[in-house]
Parts: sequence; structure tokens; C-alpha cells
Amino acid sequence: MVNAMISTLFLVVVHFGGAAVEGYGRADFPADFVFGSGTAAYQYEGAAFEDGRTPSFWDTFAHSGGTEGANGDVACDGYHKYKEDVKLMSEMGLEAFRFSISWSRLIPAGRGPLNPKGLQYYNNLINQLINNGIEPHVTLYHIDLPQILEDEYGGWLSTKVVDDFRAYAEVCFREFGDRVRHWTTVNEANIFTMGGYVQGTSPPGRCSSCSKGNSSTEPYVVGHNILLAHSAAARLYKEKYKAAQKGYVGFNIYVLWPVPYTDSREDIAAAQRVKDFLIGWMIDPLVLGDYPEVVKKNVGARLPAFSADEVERVKGSSDFIGLNHYYTILAKDNPSILSLQGGLLTDMAADMIYVQGDAPPDQYPTTPSGLYHTLEYMKQAYGNPPVYIHENGQKTRRNGTLLDTPRVEYLRAFISSVLDALRNGSNTKGYFEWTFLDCFELLDGYNSSFGLYYVDLDDKDLKRYPKFSAHWYSHFINTGNTLLFQK
Repeated sequence: MVNAMISTLFLVVVHFGGAAVEGYGRADFPADFVFGSGTAAYQYEGAAFEDGRTPSFWDTFAHSGGTEGANGDVACDGYHKYKEDVKLMSEMGLEAFRFSISWSRLIPAGRGPLNPKGLQYYNNLINQLINNGIEPHVTLYHIDLPQILEDEYGGWLSTKVVDDFRAYAEVCFREFGDRVRHWTTVNEANIFTMGGYVQGTSPPGRCSSCSKGNSSTEPYVVGHNILLAHSAAARLYKEKYKAAQKGYVGFNIYVLWPVPYTDSREDIAAAQRVKDFLIGWMIDPLVLGDYPEVVKKNVGARLPAFSADEVERVKGSSDFIGLNHYYTILAKDNPSILSLQGGLLTDMAADMIYVQGDAPPDQYPTTPSGLYHTLEYMKQAYGNPPVYIHENGQKTRRNGTLLDTPRVEYLRAFISSVLDALRNGSNTKGYFEWTFLDCFELLDGYNSSFGLYYVDLDDKDLKRYPKFSAHWYSHFINTGNTLLFQK
């Protein structure tokens, strides 16, 4: 099947390779705007029990059946195949690659001695990227806290994690900062917190209806500690490393853009509450110094308060904001049924809003206006900080097809919306497609596909095959043209 698809794909690419420019091209973006792709350690590396790596709580969650019975023990085997993958990136013409570091691979006990083999792996990966002209963008934490810290003191539920995270961040700054200039402390801080501590659908699997957890209090405690840990790492970098390394430390959230269900005053207010809870909960403290008023009012005493010293440390601690955006939702005011549909919120939704409609099960709707309005909101609500679109991509079923026309349509539309936002004054600095390879996904393991490259899980070498989207994205980056294709 794969060979047949390669032949079909070749014909398609040849047929459309000489098509005219459709509306915009790479040259329309600033020269220093970066186009890349990305992945995350547990989703990509594999080698889960090799060379000194210890489990993270994602390992534990996956092995307890939390991810459709799948796990990242092998994943894409990036730990062994990174050279091959960087070669593919280079051939594509990727300008940057965003990846995360596995805390428990680098520091197996969570704190203390480094793992020499883990250190060597990340040095090798970074060097391989740079030697191929690809800029590394590094995320320190992507839902993979060392299990030993979860067992010792409850992980993100304890303020002890702040010191441990700062120490871990310093190791990364010290060992890799001479070559890495873009650091993101925490990926999807808001959705990690909601999934892990509200509904229990992601590590560490805590919720009121789970075997452990409290959905009405724990997410706010965890969110608070994440902000403190981020600011501690960012402050350390600015005081000790920035002058010599000249890098940047940012923070990442997931954004579902809310559209009012109707034009009623109530639904418009509901959409704003969604923004305040999903965006403002994390970004307001970083930019404005405190949580949004509606969050403080609705959550009350369950919301931790910042001390004066913490406000000083948190406010202004992010050099850029990373945004992960995939689709738009409808917000409907309904105080009698306050819950978020689509597998994100349960108890915490009583503090927020009812959202009409479930999350798309197999394929995301192509609604690029949501990304445009998200970027406009960052400009208007937060003074136009530097922004990187860290994740944006089309979800399809993982069925081996290489002719992924829906993904091409999606990417072309959303990249166009980024250009529109730039032309309207947005301070967006880069766009990273999610993801480079079909990898292990958080919610459904290996059932869904986001990759530019298909990975054949039935092949002992996990052979990679470029999809139509890989050729389209490469063509766009290297020639500046978007591809036309017939429907």
C-alpha cells in the first residue's frame, strides 16, 4: 500500500509543482520569521528504558492504560534515528525544529547527578540540527515530570517543584545554552493542568471522579506553581546566562478560540469568560501581574494569591508567548449546565462557562479565522508581545495514506491567516507545524495522525515516508510559493 501511495504522491507533486502562486508566498513574510515543525520527547524519542532514563509520569499514565492502551516505549525511536530525521528536515528546508528535553533522561533522579548518555544525546541532536542549518527551539517541560518527584512530594501540587524545576532549567541553560537561543519553559500549561488535574485524561490522571484528585482545587494550585517555576527559571536565565548567551525564555499555552454561540450579550460575555479562563489565567499574571478579575471572583478562595514578591517575579518574566492552536469553539452562556464539552473540563467549568459542541473526533475543521483572532487578541489585550505559533496542524486518522490533501488545505489556510495578522501589526515571530512525524499522541496513542511524514509502525526500522503535506510545506519554504491543487 505504501509503495502505491508513493507513486501516486509523486505524480501529484509533479503535476502541481509548477502551479502559480496562490495569494501569498514565503517572501511575503519577514526575513527573520521562522518556519519549522516540532515534536516532544515522550512522543518521539522512545528508548524509554535505555541508557539511564527513568520513568516520567507520562510513562506511568500510559502503562496504566491511560492512552488507548498505547505507550511511548518505542514511539518513533528518535533516540536512535535522530540523524536520519534531521537529514529529512534538512532536505525539506525546515528553518527550525522545536523539541523537548526529557527531564528524567537528563536527570534520572529528578535532581542531582546528570545522566552522561542523556546529556550526550541532546548535545548530539542540537549539534546535528545546527550543522544542517536548522535552529533548535527547546521546550523544557512537555507533560513528563520525573515520576520520582511525583512520588516524593506530589509533583506540581507542591511548591517544592519550583526549586527542582529551576535547577533542571539551569542544567539545560548551562549545557546547551551556547547553541540554543529559544527556550520554552512549559508546554500547554493551561491544558496540561486541566487534562491532568480536572478530568484525568492526561498525566498524572487526577480528578474528582478518578481514584485520586480534586478537580475544583488542584488545577489552580498546579497552575500557580507552574507560573512560579517558569518565573524562577526565567529570572535565573536573565541574571546568569542571558548576557553571554543572548537567548530568550518564553511560555506556552493552548488556545481554543471561542466564538459566541449567538450575538446575544450573554453569549458574548460567555466567550470572553472562556478567554479569561483559558488564556488570561496564565497570560495575565505574566504580562499584567495578576489573575483576571473574573477568575478571582468565580474561583474565590480556591485560587492561590500572588505575594508582592511573586508578582514582581512573575510579571514580565516571559520574553515571548508560545501558542498552540488547532480549531475554534462555540461559547454559549448556560449557568444551569456549566461544563466544557470535548473532553477538557468538568468541575472547573463551573467557574467558567458552557461550551456548545464536542471536540472534532477525527479531523479538525479548517477555521483559520480563529488563529487570526487569537493573534489579534494577543496584540490588543497584552500589548503585542512577541508570539510564536508553536503548534498548528490537521488531525486525521492514522491509516497510512500519504495523499493528505486535507492537511495541505488546512496548512495553507492557517499560514495565510498568520500573514493577515502580520500585515495588521501582529508581533508573530514564527510558525511551527505539528508535527514532523506521525508520533505517539497524548489522547489516543497511535490512532491519529498529525505528521508531515508517515512512520510505518509495522516496519522493524520504522521507515519514514513523506506525505503530500511534506512536499507542500517544503515547496512553500524553499520557493516561496503555495501550491494550487485541484479538488
